[in-house]
Amino acid sequence: MTSSSSPSQDAQTLPLNSTEGLRADALMEEDVAWSHEIDGARDGEQLDRSERAALRRVAGLSTELEDVTEVEYRQLRLERVVLVGVWTSGSAQDAENSLAELAALAETAGAQVLDGVIQRRDKPDAATYIGSGKARELLDLVVETGADTVICDGELSPGQLIHLEDVVKVKVIDRTALILDIFAQHAKSREGKAQVALAQMQYMLPRLRGWGQSLSRQMGGGKGGGLATRGPGETKIETDRRRIREKMAKMRREIAEMKTGRDIKRQERRRNKVPSVAIAGYTNAGKSSLLNRLTGAGVLVENSLFATLDPTVRRAETPGGRVYTLADTVGFVRHLPHHLVEAFRSTMEEVGDSDLILHVVDGSHPAPEEQLAAVREVIRDVGATHVPEIVVINKADAADPLVLQRLMRIEKHSLAVSARTGEGIPELLALIDSELPRPKIAVEALVPYTHGKLVARAHSEGEVTSEEHTAEGTLLKVLVHEELAAELAPYVPAATAQQVTA
Repeated sequence: MTSSSSPSQDAQTLPLNSTEGLRADALMEEDVAWSHEIDGARDGEQLDRSERAALRRVAGLSTELEDVTEVEYRQLRLERVVLVGVWTSGSAQDAENSLAELAALAETAGAQVLDGVIQRRDKPDAATYIGSGKARELLDLVVETGADTVICDGELSPGQLIHLEDVVKVKVIDRTALILDIFAQHAKSREGKAQVALAQMQYMLPRLRGWGQSLSRQMGGGKGGGLATRGPGETKIETDRRRIREKMAKMRREIAEMKTGRDIKRQERRRNKVPSVAIAGYTNAGKSSLLNRLTGAGVLVENSLFATLDPTVRRAETPGGRVYTLADTVGFVRHLPHHLVEAFRSTMEEVGDSDLILHVVDGSHPAPEEQLAAVREVIRDVGATHVPEIVVINKADAADPLVLQRLMRIEKHSLAVSARTGEGIPELLALIDSELPRPKIAVEALVPYTHGKLVARAHSEGEVTSEEHTAEGTLLKVLVHEELAAELAPYVPAATAQQVTA
């Protein structure tokens, strides 16, 4: 990675890093093959791994073959990209970490990172993002490396995109387009695909460009539909924009309808007084691994960014036997495109409607505090700041002990765990049990044996402090919610129900 600065500022020199170093800095895990013997007990069969590994983007295939039999042995050529970042604030290490994350995003999308440059500026150039002089230097780098794409570490305006492409003569995309591309590859459910499609259309609408026939106008029509005209008609690009708006409106209606089904399931859980816990955190922090460790869900686990997008809800039990739901949500990232926040708002409502948030952070990452800040910014956007939070510092087996101590000193309500080895998981389960909302009414009831369902509900929805089987029935002492207390009231031998504080 190289660095440059604007003419008005002193030159900043950053250490050179290899492409492998970029990816290692962003992913912070040894990239080893998944082993059924080692990881199968935690992550299940992982049936999606082979399908995911087969998804590779093909930029183009050579047809200059010496022999027709070589058709069977042609190699897929991935997009070859150069990364560009603008360092406007923070330290040099912050700028490098951001570009390292961009490199990991590019590799997740299926590209091959050739080089990266960082420019020190007060603010991005309004025309070409990095300035006209630096854009010409970037052109020389593109020609030297043979890159076919430039990826900018920020969201470019339509004007910046056009002007920079005019200078470097290759395709230019920004961080937002790259993340949308990854989401489009990884979305599997009908709702996930619809949310990604909506975000892509929101992003593309102001960036539509027209030339040639795209700027031609439709002919106006007279009463008879003949050659008579009534003025200039709609251009083709205007027609395209109108159709995109219509598709976006249709997509929003479809997402709203799919949201209804999830709301019904959520209301059913509330009616049964089942507490809910949401797992939120930075992408690749280990949320799916933690879900698999706690519930055996078998969710896809992969050392890449945004490996899983679709929310997964599983049933779990506390050490005391209380039933609750555990929901895995989409991972967050710094500068998360607002298009995605809006499109995935219905999915992120799982966080806002939960009783407890497990905020997972990668303890082995070079800047875990930045991960915490980025996730909390999105949590504020979806209106979930009122939900209690436990900071789960994952990958404790690979983290620096000094970093763990620093994080646990800063975050008072935190716990260090390792989803890979199981370290700290019993303590986390006990902490979840203590933080979940508890029933408030103490009831002593003698339930006849013919009403065994009430006893089962007392165990699943309340906290049974004692249970005794007598000749008349089951004598229970239990903490329950109001609805179940009312159903147990006929079997209370005396006025023993009393209100207690949680």
